[in-house]
Amino acid sequence: MKTVRDRFPEFSLQAVVASDPGKEFTPVTDQSHPGTCKVVFFWPMDFTFVCPTEIAAFGARERDFRDRDAQVLGVSTDTHFVHLAWRRQHPDLRNLPFPMVADTKRELATALGILHADEGVALRATFIVDPEGVIRHVSVNDLSVGRNVDEVLRVLDALQTDELCPCNWQKGEKTLEVA
Repeated sequence: MKTVRDRFPEFSLQAVVASDPGKEFTPVTDQSHPGTCKVVFFWPMDFTFVCPTEIAAFGARERDFRDRDAQVLGVSTDTHFVHLAWRRQHPDLRNLPFPMVADTKRELATALGILHADEGVALRATFIVDPEGVIRHVSVNDLSVGRNVDEVLRVLDALQTDELCPCNWQKGEKTLEVA
């Protein structure tokens, strides 16, 4: 599995960015959104139960990520057409403010080492990638356990201090000083 200090893999994939006819799809690459951190999170499958709770939670906090110069990218192994159908059908996903990326050939999930061996879908993985394309944080949950978006924001805040941050540190608190 790719981990902290590894380069995030190159990719070029289709994404759903809107529901309006003719504006639904756009290509997204590792070079999209230059100069920003990227928060790339994977979910196993569309039209499931835990996944929309996470996706909606990331969507609800998108402004907080944007305020930190971070672009959220949500990814699963479903096609962009399935993403669009789910987005149109599920009320919590209709107005998502970030791309729903389709890793249909499982190339990105495989390159990252997060493909579930038995199920063939992505694990619930989250990567924080710095503007130079270096992975600075990774967390991976089993298929049945959703992640905590507040914790992703907390880690992003800590990384952006470039200082030593103690356990449970929150933005605005003092960082550690080396004696």
